[in-house]
Amino acid sequence: MLITLLVLSVAAALFTDTRLTRVQAMPAEQIAQTSGTNWLLVGSDSRTGLTQEEIDRLGTGGDIGSTRTDTIMLLHLPRKGKATLMSIPRDSYVAVPGVGYEKINAAFTYGGPPLLVQTVENATGLHIDRYAEIGMGGLASAVDAVGGVEICVAEAIDDPLANLNVQPGCQVMDGATGLGYVRTRATAQGDLDRVQRQREFLSALMGKVTSPSTLLNPFKLVPLAWTVPTLFVVGHRDHIWNLARIPLALRGGMDTVTVPVGEFVDTEVGNVVVWDDAAAEALFASLR
Repeated sequence: MLITLLVLSVAAALFTDTRLTRVQAMPAEQIAQTSGTNWLLVGSDSRTGLTQEEIDRLGTGGDIGSTRTDTIMLLHLPRKGKATLMSIPRDSYVAVPGVGYEKINAAFTYGGPPLLVQTVENATGLHIDRYAEIGMGGLASAVDAVGGVEICVAEAIDDPLANLNVQPGCQVMDGATGLGYVRTRATAQGDLDRVQRQREFLSALMGKVTSPSTLLNPFKLVPLAWTVPTLFVVGHRDHIWNLARIPLALRGGMDTVTVPVGEFVDTEVGNVVVWDDAAAEALFASLR
């Protein structure tokens, strides 16, 4: 019986792994290995696969012509100790190889995942080991697959562009509301508030995925295991068991941080975020 269960578990994992979408995520050359395992987690503004009904429900708007990244996070998993989830503001003004100084999310537009990985590595001095990307519809579907996520909203937010209207207080958000919550910039500090909400939401979602109410409920677990792999784009070397390590690692708690910001500056590419060089380097050094 035990052998049968083991064989079935392995077979299920291998089948689930085939449902992941894979791309060439790593550049031809990378910086030297740094400590632990670093995931680059990307939330793209892709509408790929969404019907018009889904676009209307999620408030994503139509095709914008080119894909950029709404979310850029670096998840550092050390060999020992707590994980660190670091948000990189999408308007960070950095050197994009072959392009020049640009907003960091433009690297994704110019060269897809490989150029974004290369740009993040060069800017932080942190080697990227693995890559995972999820589009707008994918995030909403993941939230709906676990039955919604509870978020404690600090202030009222009314943002018609993100199809979001929430009041202060703890509440369970479905996929459409959750997507609006992590996309909106309609608060006092704009993108800096947004990256905090994104980390908060990811933590809550991972907590729901690994909760007994999900793992011990086949009516939630089976649809989740079937649906979630189809929502992600990962690198060629990444597998479902690598992805599974993320929520498991986060169960032990994690430190959350945003790359320290020095100032906002108007440039030829628009208003950008300029990092506090000394504080940012101290943060990056602590993760190397």
